Amino acid sequence: MTTFVDRVELYVAAGNGGHGCASVHREKFKPLGGPDGGNGGRGGDVVLVVDPDVTTLLDYHHSPHRKATNGRPGEGGHRSGADGKDLVLPVPDGTVVLGRDGEVLADMVGKGTVFVAGQGGRGGLGNAALASPRRKAPGFALLGEPGEARDIVLELKTVADVALVGYPSAGKSSLISVLSAAKPKIADYPFTTLVPNLGVVTAGSTVYTIADVPGLIPGASQGKGLGLDFLRHVERCSVLVHVLDCATLESQRDPVSDLDTIESELTQYGGLDDRPRVVVLNKVDIPDGQDLADIIRPDLEARGFPVFEVSAVSRQGLKELSYALAKSVSEARAARPETESTRVVIRPRAVDDAGFTVTREADGLYRVRGEKPERWVRQTDFNNDEAVGYLADRLNRLGVEDELMKAGAREGDGVAIGGEDDAVVFDWEPTMAAGAEMLGRRGEDHRMEAPRPAAQRRRDREAERDEALGEYEDFHPFEG
Repeated sequence: MTTFVDRVELYVAAGNGGHGCASVHREKFKPLGGPDGGNGGRGGDVVLVVDPDVTTLLDYHHSPHRKATNGRPGEGGHRSGADGKDLVLPVPDGTVVLGRDGEVLADMVGKGTVFVAGQGGRGGLGNAALASPRRKAPGFALLGEPGEARDIVLELKTVADVALVGYPSAGKSSLISVLSAAKPKIADYPFTTLVPNLGVVTAGSTVYTIADVPGLIPGASQGKGLGLDFLRHVERCSVLVHVLDCATLESQRDPVSDLDTIESELTQYGGLDDRPRVVVLNKVDIPDGQDLADIIRPDLEARGFPVFEVSAVSRQGLKELSYALAKSVSEARAARPETESTRVVIRPRAVDDAGFTVTREADGLYRVRGEKPERWVRQTDFNNDEAVGYLADRLNRLGVEDELMKAGAREGDGVAIGGEDDAVVFDWEPTMAAGAEMLGRRGEDHRMEAPRPAAQRRRDREAERDEALGEYEDFHPFEG
């Protein structure tokens, strides 16, 4: 049974906004007391929060689909719908949020760090909020917006001060078990450790964390032996400790070649050249191990590495190693730039920025893209003529019609608002007059009754085709 997961694909869906309500106040002797439809509630957000008590992504491995609740629709009597509840998902410290294309969306380090993975949809306005001096009793309400839904990838990168790296069975798990209170699985066969182990070490007044990274082998930087999964946990560590086995039973290996191999893999992985290195010659309690350590130590010190001879069994040299690592960690912490408080940057929109664009495509279709036009389209009930007329008025006030004219659009040309997947396409009819004088009964708009040139042309073509087909059947009557 898997108990540690450091990479998952998660599908998140925020809540949809509730629809607005179209209602009219009615009471005895006062059947039309004015619009009283309430607004719809906001959909809940999907929020990721760093929780120090969470150490794995196992829950999301078993349940990768997460959805927040929807907002409630509005009701009559000016009663607004309730907002949907936000869905809070706890993640471990050091989680990186990626998009489907590999783009880094958030690097979540530090307790309480928050990232909104899915934005809830806005609630639609009721007809009471849409009433104006010219439109005193709207016969429609706005629809709620759908919540944001997308696939994201969560990757866990261990947050530790010191990382123990080395070949399988070099003694890393034994070392972390005696340096800290961690209790990793220890056995005498390779790849005993399949997941990183974390421990807390106290050396004098310095407290630091140490990670036992699963064994690396040649080709780890290319993904061999799950190397990329293991190397990911080294990225955030301040100090790298090479644990070399001085009592290996493999005749073709020796500590110096092991060090060169691991250094080569770290270099190919990239981004780790600036980390200080410490070399630990492990298993010196064995006579052959101590003899080999005496032979190779001068060579390693000549390369500039601090070298420590230790034994996890007899605990030889552990105190000196612990204090040396504490000193390196303290120096690394002091060298870090001070964390500046996040500044709020306000970027006002340019004066000449209309908030939308109009482009003509190869097939002659005019496409309108922009936050406001696309949101207004999503909130429009196209089964209600008055709601469609209200949308036309809003687009006209925003300046969409003026831009269409500048782009060369003529009456009857096709216009699409939105992207290719969810666009609303219609035949454009310029609206030169807009307001209450164009309205009829509640829920109707006279502009919707006017003949549309493009639609009329289609009907004429269909009629001509039917007429030609009828003449053909009269000339060649069907047998049987």
